Amino acid sequence: MHQGIAFRVAYVAAGERGDAEEAVQDGFVKAYRALGRFCDGAPFRPWLLRIVANEARNRRRSAGRRTHLARPVAGLDAAPPTAPGPEDVLLAGEERDELVSALRHLDPPQRSVVLLRYVLELSEAECAAVLGCRPGTVKSRASRALARLRVELEGADA
Repeated sequence: MHQGIAFRVAYVAAGERGDAEEAVQDGFVKAYRALGRFCDGAPFRPWLLRIVANEARNRRRSAGRRTHLARPVAGLDAAPPTAPGPEDVLLAGEERDELVSALRHLDPPQRSVVLLRYVLELSEAECAAVLGCRPGTVKSRASRALARLRVELEGADA
């Protein structure tokens, strides 16, 4: 029932399909084991998505550390990966490239809010639960992110 949205949240957080799939699987297992700590009456979906998002972020951090440590050994420079990010997969349309470029200029917390709120269509409360912050923080991050996107996109049109 929650697998589709959990995968999309994990993909946004992890950035790679394989890591997202593993994060969802591990997140579901962790949620099952933690069911005894789940508060009765609390919404289940945001609680589950937060576990999955945390697992995916942990995987991304871990992969970044492994890449950072492996580059000197392999003789690679510190160039950022050129693989498409999750925004490339989630967004479509003729202005997609400009929008994806503008999204990449956002800070990670702002980008996460935009993707969760407007691409995955989570409510503000669900976004807050997934990100581990207050709904007011989601509103302010979304507002700042949208303002910055407007500036970026208007600059691209000029």
